[in-house]
Amino acid sequence: MKSSLIVQISRDNAPEQWGEKALTSASAGCISIHITDPSKQLMMVQKAGRQLAASGVPSPQLDGEYWDIESQWAFAQGFMSPLQKTVPQWAACSADDLIELENRHKVISWVRAQVNATPEDLTPIDLATNAAELIKSLKPEAVSYELISGDDLLTEGLVGIHGVGRGSVNPPVLLRLDYNPTGDASKEVDVALVGKGITFDSGGYSIKSSEGMLMMKMDMGGAAHVTGALALAINRGLDKRVSLLLCCAENMVSSHAYRLGDILTYPNGTSVEVVNTDAEGRLVLADGLLQATATGAPLIIDAATLTGAAHVALGNEYNAVFALDKPLSDYAISLGVEENEPHWALPLEKFHQEKCPSPYADTANSRAMKGGGAGGASNAAGFLSRFVNEGGNGWLHFDLAGAIMSNDTSLWSAGGTAMGVRTIARLMSDFTPSVK
Repeated sequence: MKSSLIVQISRDNAPEQWGEKALTSASAGCISIHITDPSKQLMMVQKAGRQLAASGVPSPQLDGEYWDIESQWAFAQGFMSPLQKTVPQWAACSADDLIELENRHKVISWVRAQVNATPEDLTPIDLATNAAELIKSLKPEAVSYELISGDDLLTEGLVGIHGVGRGSVNPPVLLRLDYNPTGDASKEVDVALVGKGITFDSGGYSIKSSEGMLMMKMDMGGAAHVTGALALAINRGLDKRVSLLLCCAENMVSSHAYRLGDILTYPNGTSVEVVNTDAEGRLVLADGLLQATATGAPLIIDAATLTGAAHVALGNEYNAVFALDKPLSDYAISLGVEENEPHWALPLEKFHQEKCPSPYADTANSRAMKGGGAGGASNAAGFLSRFVNEGGNGWLHFDLAGAIMSNDTSLWSAGGTAMGVRTIARLMSDFTPSVK
């Protein structure tokens, strides 16, 4: 006799006493999730997972037919929350599916834990170190890394990370990690990953409102996502060489902080006037993208909780994808569909590079108006495109509109969702320069 609460999927409507539209019903020791339309199954089981987590069920046992791997994972996503530490007991499945579910849960739990951590507990050096230790723990012989922090950043021309982070007592840092499972030091880099790791964003002198600042411990979601994607791909047997670059800093106000009107000049010669210290993410990512481009990798992916404009456009349901390389964008979105992670392409053209003009520098880091003005997400992507190859070939920018939830929803708990990790992992594994 099983002691755990059994959760099964039913193709019948709930018994009449539970209500005509009831998603779940209960009997002795068992919860039934009523799904008469299989096309809605993933969404409905995720909702049921969220409901059971909110009711305090400790560790439900998934049982019965209809529990394919994606349905089990959808339930787990709804069941996870900052306060829920237990794991659903998986339904009977193949050994390969069980390994995949366990790997997903370990990696996604790590990503969400980083995103949900307090800024007191997750400084820039903590984030970079945690990420490096995670990847090294998976395949120690294939991993080497270095941390460049404080004024040492300037010796390598990392003016964005240094500028944004210099106002904090916790120094900014770049993690440069090499994953090379071949053991061949001359092996070319196949993929470069760049993550925005702003562990707290006050907005700097362009200071945020209190309610706008509350969620800004999560502004390092991009760094957590690309790290998690690499971890998941390694667990799946990734045999490619990958460069992981995390741009980590706190954006704080102090007498040492960068100011409006400052000009940063990057190693590629691009000068940037700071017109909004709260448009800091693109400044640190510029460093990472230059480093990524220098590796010669044919695929460069950056991820960031970058703009409120992407969230306004897409809500919580999609991540935004930007690319000058349109076939690559289409390919990434198609993989997202296969991974049940929705993404949507927003506009990016070369002319977006000119949307933030400055009379004092090659470009400004934003426009001097609320939210950066119209087209803010595309303008931010246009700024980033200055720091990759001229045509943007092989470069993808993920603006993670669906990565964090300010409150509980019917599908997700408040906090990090890790949506996008699976898609980026698939991109790393499946991409070849001819695949687009």
